[in-house]
This record gives sequence, C-alpha cells and structure tokens, in this order.
Amino acid sequence: SCILLQPNVFPGNCWAFKGHQGQVVIKLPARVYLTAITLQHISKDVSPSGTIISAPKDIAVFGVDADREEETLLGVFIYNVEKNPTETFPLKVCSTHGARCQGAK
Repeated sequence: SCILLQPNVFPGNCWAFKGHQGQVVIKLPARVYLTAITLQHISKDVSPSGTIISAPKDIAVFGVDADREEETLLGVFIYNVEKNPTETFPLKVCSTHGARCQGAK
C-alpha cells in the first residue's frame, strides 16, 4: 500500500502512478460537502530531473455515495502545471437525485 495524502511536500517525495493513467479513491470517515479540490505538483525549477512529465493533465473527479454505490461526476479539469504548480478546481454537483445544484459556481 502507499500513502497518497501526506504533509511532506519535498521534491521527490511523492506518490506517482505507473504508466499514463491511474485512479485514486479516498474514503472519508463521514459525509462531506466538497466545494473544491487542490492539486499540487513539483515545478520544473525544483525538480531533481529538471522535468515534470509525471504531472497529471486531464482529471475527472467523482463523488461516491457508499450507501447507494453510485458515482456522481463532480468535474472534469485540465491541470496546467506549467502555468501554476498548485491549482484549485471548483466542484459543482448538478446531477443528484432530487437535490438542488450545490458547490462552487
């Protein structure tokens, strides 16, 4: 197993996918209402190899209702690590059953 969420953000101390795509599931102990996610990757300036080819690009974020075993698409994003190594993406839930749209606008 591997730790994905960790306080240590020093260059080279990261969690990486093998290959060109991957999937992460983060199970939380209680129901939460997310308004945004933040993604951070090392910048080219401090990268030991001088490259950032491991940075993700196309990202889809889903919420999962464990009770119903249903996924809800919360957003699809393009992460541009060249522009800013830390980027926050607003989430917006509009496909719940019978609920009003919630989250960031």
